[in-house]
Amino acid sequence: MKNIFLVLEVILGIFTIVTVYMQPSKADALSGLIQGATTDTFFAKNKSRTKEVILVRLTYIFMALFAINTIVLNILK
Repeated sequence: MKNIFLVLEVILGIFTIVTVYMQPSKADALSGLIQGATTDTFFAKNKSRTKEVILVRLTYIFMALFAINTIVLNILK
């Protein structure tokens, strides 16, 4: 039983790392602030469906599952 949770911990850790690395950098946001970039695009109007939002949500889900799995592993010791 403990081995299953250990394998799940490794898999969740890998998924978390992958989703964090797939997210785009936020360094461009500061230059857009200074230059006055327009946000009247298709992606600005549909922010809940963009790739970035989906990756952030997946990261939250994987981190929550990782934390729960870690607590369960500590209880099983």
